[in-house]
Amino acid sequence: MSGDKTSARFVLTPEELRAISAHAVTRSFPRNAVILNEGDRTDTLYVILEGRVKIFVADADGNEVVFHTQGPGEYFGEMMLDEGPRSASVMTLEPSRFLVVPKSELKAFLARNPDFAVRIMEKLIHRVRGLTERVKNLSLMDVYGRVARLLLELAEERDGKLVIAGRLTQQDIASRVGASRAMVSRILKDLTAGGYISIQRDRILVNRQPPLRW
Repeated sequence: MSGDKTSARFVLTPEELRAISAHAVTRSFPRNAVILNEGDRTDTLYVILEGRVKIFVADADGNEVVFHTQGPGEYFGEMMLDEGPRSASVMTLEPSRFLVVPKSELKAFLARNPDFAVRIMEKLIHRVRGLTERVKNLSLMDVYGRVARLLLELAEERDGKLVIAGRLTQQDIASRVGASRAMVSRILKDLTAGGYISIQRDRILVNRQPPLRW
């Protein structure tokens, strides 16, 4: 499952992938491997060839907030262009394989591919808007409203139905909305009982739009 509905805009095209792979090395990681740590100073871009990752921050007690997930064709690490520390951590959700692109090669690639450079800027703007919206939601919306909004954001129309594909756990949702798993569990039970959602083994169906306030 992709991190958001607009992520396809930021996926490398086959031509770009072939061009950038000429200046990269390939690395593989098992499930639950931490690729980057928040605060690290590194100088590489990672392009996902296979697998899926989550981008998150965590405190000293292990409490996490997940920003989004990414899959094949997407990339992370572009923030290293400002030479500052990594702003978040990245962990594999399944066995994954990456192209690892050094900063010098990335800058040369951007100079030769201005369309991709523009898409990187658009991606960064999109992330800033998303973080601004998240801060607003955390400040102004109750937990139920944040869960309902997240479900609607993740749902994609398939065969006339709104579907959240992939295994989205209660802890995943709790990490994204900044709430306890117990609270999320209670909200999902209420939404299921009200007929708003149906939870299946590998997906969630949004049967009708849940109210943003309960």
